[in-house]
Amino acid sequence: MTARLLLLYARSRQVPAAAATVVTGFAALALLDGGPHVTAFAAALGTAVVATGLGGHDLALDRTAAFGWPPRRAAHLLLGGAVVTALLLAAGLVAEHAFVLRDVVGLGGLAALAAVVLGARAAWALPVGWTGVTLVVPPGADWPTRLLTWPVQPTGTTSATVTAVVLGCTGLLSYSWFGCRR
Repeated sequence: MTARLLLLYARSRQVPAAAATVVTGFAALALLDGGPHVTAFAAALGTAVVATGLGGHDLALDRTAAFGWPPRRAAHLLLGGAVVTALLLAAGLVAEHAFVLRDVVGLGGLAALAAVVLGARAAWALPVGWTGVTLVVPPGADWPTRLLTWPVQPTGTTSATVTAVVLGCTGLLSYSWFGCRR
C-alpha cells in the first residue's frame, strides 16, 4: 500500500519526467570542461527541474488533505536535493564534493523560496536566473560581488557557504510551512 501511494505521489509531482530531464541534461553537461560555471549551471538545472514538482496539480486539494504537508514537503525537497547531488557527483563535473553540495543546497533553497513566492511553475526562474548572473559577472574580492557570485566561488569562501546555507534553510523552512503559491 505504501509503495503504491509513493508511486502515485511521484507521478503527481512529475518525478519520472523530471528524472529523465536531469539525467539527459547532466549527461550533456558532463561533456564540457567541468569548471565552476558548468557545475553551478548543472546544479541550477537540477534544482530547476526538481522545483517544477514542488506543487501538485490542484493546490486546493493538497491543502485539504487529512495529513500534515510540512514533513512531506520537506522530505520532497531534501530527497530531490540528494538525488541532484548524487547525480552531479556521479557525472564528475567537479572534483570537490563540498562545491556541489553547497550549490545544490543554496540553489535548492532559492527554488523553494521561488515556489513560495511565485508558484511551482515559475520556481525554476530564481536559481537559473541567479546562476545566469554568475556567468556574466566576474568573481571579485569585494563582498557584494562575492555575495552575488556565491555559486561559482571556491569551496573555502566563507561568504559563499554562509549564503548557500542561509538560502537553503530559509527556502526549506518557508516551503515546508507555507507550500506553493496558488
